[in-house]
Amino acid sequence: MSLRIFNTLSKELEQFVPIREGHVSMYVCGMTVYDFCHIGHARSMIAFDLIQRWFKVLGYQVNFVRNITDIDDKIIRRSLENGESIRALTDRMILALQEDSMKLNIQAPNAQPRATDYVAQMVSLIETLLDKGLAYQAAQDVNFSVRRFKGYGKLSGKSLDELHAGERVAVLDGKEDPLDFVLWKGAKESEPQDAKWPAPFGIGRPGWHIECSAMSCALLGQTFDVHGGGADLQFPHHENEIAQSEGASGQALARYWLHNGFVNVDNEKMSKSLGNFFTIREVLEVFDAETLRFFVVRSHYRSPLNYSDVHLNDARASLKRLYTTLQTVQPSEIAISQIDWSNAYAKRFKQAMDEDFATPEAVSVLFELAGEVNKSKDAHLSGLLKALGSCLGLLESSPSAFLKAGASLGEQEIEQQITARAQAKKDKNFVLADDIRKALLEQGIVLKDSATGTTWEQVH
Repeated sequence: MSLRIFNTLSKELEQFVPIREGHVSMYVCGMTVYDFCHIGHARSMIAFDLIQRWFKVLGYQVNFVRNITDIDDKIIRRSLENGESIRALTDRMILALQEDSMKLNIQAPNAQPRATDYVAQMVSLIETLLDKGLAYQAAQDVNFSVRRFKGYGKLSGKSLDELHAGERVAVLDGKEDPLDFVLWKGAKESEPQDAKWPAPFGIGRPGWHIECSAMSCALLGQTFDVHGGGADLQFPHHENEIAQSEGASGQALARYWLHNGFVNVDNEKMSKSLGNFFTIREVLEVFDAETLRFFVVRSHYRSPLNYSDVHLNDARASLKRLYTTLQTVQPSEIAISQIDWSNAYAKRFKQAMDEDFATPEAVSVLFELAGEVNKSKDAHLSGLLKALGSCLGLLESSPSAFLKAGASLGEQEIEQQITARAQAKKDKNFVLADDIRKALLEQGIVLKDSATGTTWEQVH
C-alpha cells in the first residue's frame, strides 16, 4: 500500500500503516441531533465517506463508526422549547439525518452509536479517571484535571501556559483550573427526567467529551487507526478525548488524526447571526444532491470550502459535462465492474487519492479522461470514467435522468449569474467571472458584452 495521509497529531504526511494488516478501524465525531444538518455537516459527512470509500478501494476491510450525540445542553433546551421529550426530538432529527445522508450518497457507517446507549461505559471510564487521580469531584460535578495529564495540548499544539494566557473564564463551581473540563454534570431540578442518570458520584448526565471516548473505545478498542472530525473539533473536543482516553488506558487513542476544513458562505464564516446559515434541506431545494456532493468532492478535504450559489451552479455545469460524455458513449459494463489500474488515467487517479485523498487532482483526471472518451468514443474508457467516478460516490445516476433534471435555468437565475459576474469583474476576480461565463455556456446560455451591459441568449 502506498497511501499517505496528513496526521494532525504529527503535523506531517505519513505512510498509512494500520494496526491490523488489511483492516482499518475509524471513528468520526458525528452530529448533535437537536436540529437539521447544515452544509458544514454535509462537508464532514462527505469528506469521511470519501476517505472510507478509498480505504475499501485499496482492499481494506473498514470498521467505520460515526457517533450520534443525543444528549447535551442544546438538546435539552430545544426539547423544552418544543414541548417534546428528548427522545421524541432526537428520534426525529436522527431520521432527518439518515434521509440527508442517503440523498448525499453517504455509505452507512458500520455503527452509529447513540450516546445515551453508552452511559454505563461513560460512568465506568469516569470512575477509572477518579481512581487514577486525573479527575476530581466538585459539588455535584466531576471534572478532569488537565494539569495532571502530561502531554495535554499535543494535538492542537497549544501549551497550558499559552491557553492560560488567553483564558478569560473565572474558576467557577469548584474547578481547580479554568481549563479543567466536566466529565459528569450534576442534575438540576429544572432539567427533565429523561436527561438524568444514576451514578456513584450523583444523579446527572455525561459531559460531551467523555461520550466519544467511551463510544470509540467500546466499539473499536482502546487504540484504533483513524479518528476524524471537523477542524473546529481539534480543540478542545479532540484534545480532551485524548486526555481522558489515554489517561485511563495509558495507550494512544488513535494513530492518525484527520480533520476536514471549515465551510464559509460567500467568503464569510457561516453563522446564524449573519443570516448565511443553510441546512442541507434548504440547499437541496435549489440544487440536486449530487451537485452538492461534487461541489464538496472537488475541493481537498482539509481546505476551506467557500459555499455560494455561483460555485454550486458551476459544479452542476461541470458534472453535466461528465454525464454528457457517459450518455454519448455507452460505458462498457466490464470496465465498470473491474478497474484497470494499469491504465494511465487510472494510475494518475490512484496516485492523487493515495496522496492524502487529493480529490481536486483526481477530479481533474476524470475531466481529462472524459475528453479522451469524447474523441475516441471508446466504451472501455467510458466505463473507466464511470468506475473512477464511483470511487468518489459520483456518476452513479442514469446520465439521461441527471441531464434531464434541472436542465434549464430560469430567467431570474440567469440574471443573478450575470449580476454576480459583473461584481466579480468589478472586484478584478477575473477567474470567477470567466467561470460564471463558462458555467452558463455549459447550460446553453451565451453572454454578449457591450458598452451598455451584458445580454444573453439561449442556444440549442
